Amino acid sequence: MEVRKGIEVAGIVQGVGFRPYVYRLAHELGLTGAIANTVAGVAIEVEGPTASVEAFLDRLPRELPPLARITSLAIRDLACDHDAEFRILPSRLGDERRALISPDVAICDDCLRELFDPADRRYHYPFINCTNCGPRFTIVREIPYDRPRTSMGVFPLCPACQREYDDPGNRRFHAQPNACWDCGPRVELWDVRGTRVETGEPVAEAAARLASGAVVAVKGLGGFHLAADATNAVAVELLRARKRRVGKPFAIMVRDLKTLEQFCEVDDLARGLLLGPERPVVLLRKKHPTPIAEAVAPDIRELGVFLPYTPLHHLLFAAGQFLALVMTSGNLSEEPITIENQEAVARLSELADFFLVHNRDILVRCDDSVTRASGGRVRQLRRSRGFVPVPVFLGKDMPGVLAVGGELKNTICLTRGRQAFLSQHIGDLENLESHRFFEEAIEHLEQVLEIEPQVVAYDLHPDYFSTRWALGQKGIERVGVQHHHAHIASCMAENHLEGQVIGFALDGTGYGTDGNVWGGEVLAADYRSFSRAAHFRYVPMPGGAAAIHEPWRMAVSYLAQHFGERLWGLPINFVKQLDRRQAEVLVRMAGRGVNSPLTSSCGRLFDAVAALVGIRQRVTYEAQAAIELEAAIGGGDTTAYPLELSTDGTGWVIETKPLFEALISDLGRNETVGLISRRFHNGLIEVFLRLANLLRERTGLQRVCLSGGTFQNV
Repeated sequence: MEVRKGIEVAGIVQGVGFRPYVYRLAHELGLTGAIANTVAGVAIEVEGPTASVEAFLDRLPRELPPLARITSLAIRDLACDHDAEFRILPSRLGDERRALISPDVAICDDCLRELFDPADRRYHYPFINCTNCGPRFTIVREIPYDRPRTSMGVFPLCPACQREYDDPGNRRFHAQPNACWDCGPRVELWDVRGTRVETGEPVAEAAARLASGAVVAVKGLGGFHLAADATNAVAVELLRARKRRVGKPFAIMVRDLKTLEQFCEVDDLARGLLLGPERPVVLLRKKHPTPIAEAVAPDIRELGVFLPYTPLHHLLFAAGQFLALVMTSGNLSEEPITIENQEAVARLSELADFFLVHNRDILVRCDDSVTRASGGRVRQLRRSRGFVPVPVFLGKDMPGVLAVGGELKNTICLTRGRQAFLSQHIGDLENLESHRFFEEAIEHLEQVLEIEPQVVAYDLHPDYFSTRWALGQKGIERVGVQHHHAHIASCMAENHLEGQVIGFALDGTGYGTDGNVWGGEVLAADYRSFSRAAHFRYVPMPGGAAAIHEPWRMAVSYLAQHFGERLWGLPINFVKQLDRRQAEVLVRMAGRGVNSPLTSSCGRLFDAVAALVGIRQRVTYEAQAAIELEAAIGGGDTTAYPLELSTDGTGWVIETKPLFEALISDLGRNETVGLISRRFHNGLIEVFLRLANLLRERTGLQRVCLSGGTFQNV
């Protein structure tokens, strides 16, 4: 018996080899019909014997191409059409765009083999790709995902590439970025004035400049990197000085996994991350000795490493035989990554000595993702290239909501049905360039996803740029959300939880409903509301934001609160080395509430402890003191500094005085920084476990959600 089925497929099914896969499967089973891209995904019709059609439907979701992902599949019966063959039809346009765009992914093994095969026509071609690899998100203007709607539309295909593009049996069938030496983008090396360096081998010449200690700006998938030889301490220090990046670690790109394993500890989970198509930066423990310059990641135990992911990267390493290259975002600190050639020369000419550019436009900025493997799971610290714009799938349908994020490490989010689309990493909203990028990211996501939000959600902090932007939007419902409630709700949503949970929201700064600076919060929360079950006792932040940049201020504030005038006689180096007059001014400011907002922040507690033990009195990047305190942890000791619980009539208050008394005692006995750090961390773990159990007993809640920057601490 002959039957015909119509199949509507949604998910990542455009630009990833899905149509040729379906074409080959239909031909293998002797079926007729057609397939076409639509604004919602892919539409398929297949006709043939019942057994063959059932085999098609069974195998369709199980044998997908590497980058394809089906999120929904709807099947309906159709009248037989008696086609003569199975055909791939032109894309169909419609009203509502629901197709998902693939992220940018690393070069696949097949293309990598061709790249270094002297007999291949794409030998050493820096833009080799196929349907299993290459750029996607950063070159697309709109969907359906077809070449004219990408930045490759300006490169007409040569006859050889056109034949590949038209051949359903070829892995470059409808590979929109397909190109070769005859018809595709080209690479050039420029000097700091934007003048082309006359050379027949721009990649090899750039490698030679890097080997001599120069800094080269390299155009990648989502923007420029600033590159330097990671084994050359002088070159790394030069880049650090030019970028005005005093202490923040640089990411490094390593030649291959075998090389990386010589100087980093790599377990199976990390190995999978490093070799996966996303190619994120992965945080790994350093081995010693190491050929990597200390200035790459000073004062911490880890390196942020990733492997080459574009053909250009592989060619650069092959030409220069580097072990590792610093590959840090092409920008001044806290500015968005640079994406255009002339923009790079204008903004980066004081940072780079040369520019390795190409003429394929980047339409969307997209920085590298950052991950780590801990507790047997992959943890995403920054979700960007390789992961965006794949949505986070929710447990229930949502109206169209635009959430505009906070001030630091900003991302935005758009929801549609059961999909939450997080933007690429935008960064700290501290300057005009970042503000523009924020607006660009919103406009681009709304355009390519065709989502017109009905609600805009914003942080309660009145001075955040994202909040002011949201409040300035007209004709849309605006909803303010408390920062730490949002932390817990996001954890619930990602894990498809309903009902109420115990939530630990620990970070540096969040605007509280009482106008104080929160950051050490234990909540009983659901999606609609929360109650504050516990928090750290408030302490003043002398100087406000200055206390974030100068942890010694928080140390003085805690000591003054807990020891009063006795602090001046405490037998520890921190007090002996204080500028007494300056410290007394801080104590008076705090006591009178002059420019000294109250905070319950866990991050500021980490700062105070780091300052007291001598790790860091001033920081040059966010969370530096806490990161270095974590790095200092010694092993073996199970002692926990005590933290007491009191009540304030509405919930528990975490009292830190016993902790500081024990810590001061250990400092007086000249205990090691590693032991003190361990006991401090043990104390936090103990009190959080105690609070979770108390809340379970009081409320019957069994589920705990952990969120906030402090939980990036392993």
